[in-house]
Amino acid sequence: MVGLDVTYKDSFGVAAAVVIDVATLSVVEVATASGPVSFPYVPGLLAFREIPLLQDALARLSSPPSLIICDGYGLAHPRRFGLASHLGVLLDLPSFGIAKTPYVGAFSDIPDARGSWSDMVDDGEVVGRAVRTQKGVKPVFVSAGHRIALEDCTSLAVRLSARYRIPEPTRQADIHSRRRLAQWQHGPHGGQFAAPG
Repeated sequence: MVGLDVTYKDSFGVAAAVVIDVATLSVVEVATASGPVSFPYVPGLLAFREIPLLQDALARLSSPPSLIICDGYGLAHPRRFGLASHLGVLLDLPSFGIAKTPYVGAFSDIPDARGSWSDMVDDGEVVGRAVRTQKGVKPVFVSAGHRIALEDCTSLAVRLSARYRIPEPTRQADIHSRRRLAQWQHGPHGGQFAAPG
């Protein structure tokens, strides 16, 4: 499975696609893509800003992913079609989103135990779950994107978070996109848009 994230500096972005071994949670492969971003930041329209770079990073992997996990939302979105849904439909791949903060949907208090969860309900519809991936830390917010059930998203979010609050695929994607951006900023081009992907 592949975790995805994008890091920005002004109008320049770096996307990372990180393949994780589910059994060991170790990094198998990393691909990045970078370049200027033309679509502005508009809440609720993140897909239009991030998808070109994410598709480029995914295309650089040695083999197509079987499942993608986005740092963002799927159904837990005002239009019920967040980044994870958008990308999953475009690529026709199972996909879901894991976010650090809630966007839409109310949820009840969650027990402190790892693996506890509460449905996120918006307008009478279950759009995701607030999931406690580690005891005593804030939950993450999980929503199905495409071709996957919420139950499977929930169990995977817990399974992939053996050591940290954030599941390993998107945690590693964040690390690698930030690292690549720092290399670009301090490289020979001095942060100019001449940097390769």
